[in-house]
Amino acid sequence: MMLAALLVASTATWAQTPADSTSTATDSIAWDKALDGVTVKAQRQLVKQSIDRITYDVAADEESRTANVLDMVRKMPMVSVDGEDNILVKGNGNYRIYRNGHPDPSLSRNAREVLKAMPASAVKRIEVITEPGAREDAEGVNAILNIVMMDARQIQGVTGSVSGTYTSLGAPQVNTYLAAQMGKAIVSVDYGYSYAAKKMQKNEGNVERTYVNTGNHEIGSSTNYSPGYIHFADVNASYDIDTLNLLSASFGGFFYNLNAYGDTETKMFDAENHLLYAYGAHSRLPQFSHHSWHGRLDYEHKTRRQGEQFTASYMFAMTRQRTDDETFYTSLTDDMPFDYAGVLQSTRERFTEHTFQADYLRPLWKGHRVETGAKYILRSNGSNNEQAFYASILPTTFTTFDHTMNIAAAYVDYFYEEGRWSARAGLRYEHSYMKGHYPDGSAADFDKRLNDWVPQASLKYQFNDRQSLKLGYVTSITRPGITFLNPAVVSLPQQVSYGNAHLSSERHQSLTLMYSYFGQRLTLQLAPAMSYTHNGLGAIVYAVDDVRYSTFSNVLRQYRWQMEGYAQWKPIDGTTLVANVTFTDNHARHSGLRQHTTSAFYYVSLAQQLPWKLLGTMYTFGQAGRSPQTVYAYTQPWNRYAISLQRSFLRNERLTLRLHANSPFHVRQHYKTRTTLGDVRGWGDAVNRSNGRYFALTATFRFGNLQTAVKKTSRTIENSDVVGGISKGN
Repeated sequence: MMLAALLVASTATWAQTPADSTSTATDSIAWDKALDGVTVKAQRQLVKQSIDRITYDVAADEESRTANVLDMVRKMPMVSVDGEDNILVKGNGNYRIYRNGHPDPSLSRNAREVLKAMPASAVKRIEVITEPGAREDAEGVNAILNIVMMDARQIQGVTGSVSGTYTSLGAPQVNTYLAAQMGKAIVSVDYGYSYAAKKMQKNEGNVERTYVNTGNHEIGSSTNYSPGYIHFADVNASYDIDTLNLLSASFGGFFYNLNAYGDTETKMFDAENHLLYAYGAHSRLPQFSHHSWHGRLDYEHKTRRQGEQFTASYMFAMTRQRTDDETFYTSLTDDMPFDYAGVLQSTRERFTEHTFQADYLRPLWKGHRVETGAKYILRSNGSNNEQAFYASILPTTFTTFDHTMNIAAAYVDYFYEEGRWSARAGLRYEHSYMKGHYPDGSAADFDKRLNDWVPQASLKYQFNDRQSLKLGYVTSITRPGITFLNPAVVSLPQQVSYGNAHLSSERHQSLTLMYSYFGQRLTLQLAPAMSYTHNGLGAIVYAVDDVRYSTFSNVLRQYRWQMEGYAQWKPIDGTTLVANVTFTDNHARHSGLRQHTTSAFYYVSLAQQLPWKLLGTMYTFGQAGRSPQTVYAYTQPWNRYAISLQRSFLRNERLTLRLHANSPFHVRQHYKTRTTLGDVRGWGDAVNRSNGRYFALTATFRFGNLQTAVKKTSRTIENSDVVGGISKGN
């Protein structure tokens, strides 16, 4: 038998799995070697780890042919998605989303909408950059979620894909991608459109609040609809000037409009449960529009010295948002706490940013290299607010506010790699100048100067080809956006809100230990971590009589202990089980209040190859325990689940169809919160129709032979420091 095997081996042929237009011979998912009935198979590892990041190989996941990017994000180690599709990285929202290593404002501001509309088939891999480094560390992130599109290949031609989805709730989506290479130039264009129908955007809610100071309690119910449409597009181009010089550019935008409307009913009772007053309200948005533009230009020069390069970059970002929110009050009883029949709240917000950056990378000697650079940001925020009261003697109020910030930064990063050891250490200095201006003269102008030193470090030891241990320390800063800063007062019958123009940046520190095991059948990662924020941007909520007031202040102190766990197991060929769990023990306090919560976000999926070339997938995700919403409130446990079937057709599997069933046994899914601290306590129950039962059919067709996307310079601009504003979308 051994001799026969040797004779067969001498004439053995190699068979490769069919490649589609988004993979190459070296990137194929698996290879087979046939030896007279004996087949040796090797499966590409989906998860990899380096000194500063974890990588998920989206192109090697068969579900990526018809899934969207948010589906892939749920599978990522150290990433979780909550009940409202908000993405959490390393257990919190202090992160930024990049595309191809540089910030994409559309993704950062509107991650839920864009990632659900973006086809995973256009993505090569997704990276969680766990220790961003001194180059961008002070820019407000303790992690980066990097979406990497397909690599460039030196092949002449044109390629593209078209994908369409339609759901039983009437929500069509269309995505297109086209890439072409002509000599030294490569250009790609992608465009996405998504429409959210009334049926899909139906939101129902019930709330009960008790005002501690008066003992009165409020009961409210609401039904709202927010149909609308989303467009996003990007154009990327690169040009190889010669072997040492590369020029790349991108330009894109994100646009959406809503036609929201709804009705609410409110009743107020005293401590003895006697009705004090009641009223109804009909709200609508006669005008709501959001559009943002972003562009980037990078020049990269490499020297004759291996690994040495210089990069100069410029980036601009611009956002404009207009909101007219109109409410009419009906069925008013006697003794109402307000004397107007309706209110119109008009808001205009604008954000403009220019960034200049230079980076220099130089190898020193074997295993050692250093990177240094400088950055300058000019950022401008502005808002105009008008509030008019119908059938009332109350005057119409106008507020205008401008806020500018200039940031100058310099950094140095050191890298070491020798044998089984690798390390990274860096230091960043930032000087920021902030100025607030009131064109209407409603308040005195102010300014503030801040100086920050931001260190970071990580150390990794590779025990063998399969196991490693890494220790990482990260410091980051987050600055308030226009929504947090805007001092305009918005008054409603039961609620008054306003920003705080004197907010300063908040500072975060975290320490993480990560163990990784990469086997042929099993991938395992465990990462205990602790983090601390001492001057966080916390929400301040208080009550005067039966009216809630809310603003922001640098008063939040938060301690967090976490355990990130990820496992991918392939017990037999064709079966893959994935589990992604984040356990969090959170301690938060401000203004004399303390909240302690424990929770776990989880994602579990089972993918199985079935007869007739079908791929079946079942998954569930949700939250166990209580997760903090603010220091006053927390969210209660919830769960979602789905199943899907997909199959590819035609030559090279160019056409792929997917049938998806979301929560097929639950028409509606609930998202509950409970407020237990502060002047106003109670609970809320929100029902979003899109989280309940619906069915979707997706078709994706790939054409052309070019396996490419536009080249990117290896260094570019990242701005990641803003929360609470249209500059990030909060």
